[in-house]
Amino acid sequence: MQPLRIGIVAGEASGDILGAGLVRALKQRYPQARFEGVAGELMLAEGCQSLYPLERLSVMGLVEVLGRLPELLRARKRLIRHFMDNPPDVFIGIDAPDFTLAMERALKAAGIPTVHYVSPSVWAWKRKRIFKIKQSTDLLLTLFPFEAEVYRPTQQNLRFVGHPLADVIPSRLDLDAARRQFRTDETVGMVALLPGSRGSEIKYLARPFLETARWLQQRRPELTFVLPAANAYRYEQLQQLIDSAFPDVRVQLVLQQSREVMAVADAILIASGTATLEACLLQKPMVVAYRMAGLTYRIYSRMIKSRWISLPNVLADEEMVPEVLQQQVTPEVMGPLLLRALEDEPYRKRLRRVFGILGEQLRQNASERAADAIVELLEARDAER
Repeated sequence: MQPLRIGIVAGEASGDILGAGLVRALKQRYPQARFEGVAGELMLAEGCQSLYPLERLSVMGLVEVLGRLPELLRARKRLIRHFMDNPPDVFIGIDAPDFTLAMERALKAAGIPTVHYVSPSVWAWKRKRIFKIKQSTDLLLTLFPFEAEVYRPTQQNLRFVGHPLADVIPSRLDLDAARRQFRTDETVGMVALLPGSRGSEIKYLARPFLETARWLQQRRPELTFVLPAANAYRYEQLQQLIDSAFPDVRVQLVLQQSREVMAVADAILIASGTATLEACLLQKPMVVAYRMAGLTYRIYSRMIKSRWISLPNVLADEEMVPEVLQQQVTPEVMGPLLLRALEDEPYRKRLRRVFGILGEQLRQNASERAADAIVELLEARDAER
């Protein structure tokens, strides 16, 4: 019997995290299975073969995508052709819906079972996408419990699996080591700065985040700041910015380790994205900011239906953390909000309680549940044959 062949494509770093856990869980059920597609470092470490560099797919924003569109379309076309010529037993697209759903649709039409891992944000914008998703995927794996209701009109084959981050935070953190590395004095306040990992995020957020650190330092001189860089390239980019424009700010630039930095911080200034969920699971007060190209924002803002952009607020269904957008991303706006996050103890206590409840809801052993759902899909297909 031939070993199971699994096509799997992740579109960015967060998808690499999800993919690594899923590959690991599927290998427990199919030890001889082979995985190939688009993988990051974590998926590669689990034995997945990558046919295309993951970092070339990681791009965000309508305007930003336009400049890369020909390359992205060529890459998708090549990947579809590869899987058509070498049909896997199942194809799994992880997040990156603009890229992966079109692949799933083409492969499903060719008779290949397809899975989409992470529901697109149809609850926030472009809800009519649920019909294309139904056409594209045989099984949808969702991370959040409220998402099932959105798909009821299409009777989508759907499984809520929880979020893998909730399964590992904070159990895999060495908090004592992190405190020794990033905190010299527990009585001195520490603020984590996380402007994001994408080039566009660094472009629009790194400077105002550091300006906010300067604003806070002038009012609370004892505060320290730690800024994790996603990779060596971002480290050099941020170091140049600090050296040239912020030599007076007491900021420690570190390579990666964002989760450890957040875990020992007293408050976090953070770009909207998956990292806000990590901060939520760590029960940390935060100020969420986002800024993008003006045209991109004007287009997105007309389509978005959700009241909030950050996952902590969406999950709580109320504003637990402040959100700062576009022209409001200034130290004069973000600084006072961070002071409140640092100093308002009743607010901090309530936030810890609500975030603790959210963490329990998401702690479902997600990778195992996702793998079980895929096994059921494959067994059902075998039974049909």
